[in-house]
Amino acid sequence: MEPVSLPDDAAFRDFVAECESQDGWLSWYDRSGVSVWEQVVPYADLAVYRLKGMIDMAGVSAETAYDVLHDTEYRSMWDINLVETHQIARLTDNADISYYEWKCPKPLRNRDVVTLRSWKVLDKDYIIMNFSVKHPNYPPRKDTVRAASRLAGYLVQPTGRDSCKLTYLALLDPKGFLPKWIVNKAVQFLGPQVMRKLHKACMEYPAWKQEHNMDVKPWLHPEQSQLPTMLVSELAIQHAASLEHFDESSVKEVKDQQGEASGSD
Repeated sequence: MEPVSLPDDAAFRDFVAECESQDGWLSWYDRSGVSVWEQVVPYADLAVYRLKGMIDMAGVSAETAYDVLHDTEYRSMWDINLVETHQIARLTDNADISYYEWKCPKPLRNRDVVTLRSWKVLDKDYIIMNFSVKHPNYPPRKDTVRAASRLAGYLVQPTGRDSCKLTYLALLDPKGFLPKWIVNKAVQFLGPQVMRKLHKACMEYPAWKQEHNMDVKPWLHPEQSQLPTMLVSELAIQHAASLEHFDESSVKEVKDQQGEASGSD
């Protein structure tokens, strides 16, 4: 098994550079302050989907957006794809192990990941990034497809006192050949919808947090964390090649009773 290393400052800066890069990124959507791109890399692994989204968020400080992205209790307020998420263990003051399952449009099977998540503020850049790992107590489940995150995360950059730009980057192997309609739906509908809901949720977060443990922010105050600790040496890199592969490329989209595609709520 390949051992795991915690990201250093160079890794965080590389993530920022990738979020800001335009090389090889093709625009799929650009409307009302929301943009979505897909990257096509010649001779690269075709099983890996490379997606990036960006939204300008007026009325939201970078600090607030950073808090919202961290706060798992609040995530259901904006993440329309969320099925289940929780933190498993704490590695350091700015790194943990997390589980996340998201719903795919019917009839595709849901996906999940176990990731090493790390975060840092560098030069006014607020960064959260993750990659897949193997956890001894979290093997793949029978009812979901275990995906592999090569690299994913968020970059929040202030653009004013009460405004910021948020970029989401994902290099993901969903462990299955997906039909073209789901890729189109993700970049043209689901991605923009999630980002707009996130913007609205960020606007409402300060008032919500006042009523929900307003002083508890373990991502800023690690002494508040109640997670069990874990050694990095107990983990291993989760390579996509070691996970079961599912070919869903011929799956047809299912319509609900109103004639709309499922998974769009």
